[in-house]
Amino acid sequence: MRSQFVKQKIEDPAGCVQTVAVNMGESPLAWLHARGHLSERHYRAGDLLRADWEKAGLGPRVTMRWDAAPGTGGHRAGACVPDPTLTQLSARERFHAAIAAAGPGLSDILWRVACAGEGLAAAERALGWPSRAGKLVLTLALDRVADWYRVA
Repeated sequence: MRSQFVKQKIEDPAGCVQTVAVNMGESPLAWLHARGHLSERHYRAGDLLRADWEKAGLGPRVTMRWDAAPGTGGHRAGACVPDPTLTQLSARERFHAAIAAAGPGLSDILWRVACAGEGLAAAERALGWPSRAGKLVLTLALDRVADWYRVA
């Protein structure tokens, strides 16, 4: 599959605007949005949810944990778990509140597509849903999350 890079403007919390190249094939939400299946509001809500999920560090670890290295003296020291930052804690609270706002039954597909990066068809299969049911449920979930994040 050929990658599709689109230039987008992003704004950081300090108000600085940058133009970046975004691979539209990278995110299932971006793919749906680029083809007109999701509104701008739904896409932004899903992107905010994914950003909070990533900031909170809720994703799986894919690298070695260096904090569990043996201590001095040759014996294995206990894993030193760093204190989560205020940013991480805030993101975790926002993520869990947004998922709760989506509600039971809707949050499953929302997490799979927006956070885990599963395609819509794969998420439908994993949840045992019929084909094309996922887009409707995902849209309903994103609508609730957009209300929670107050996305206009």
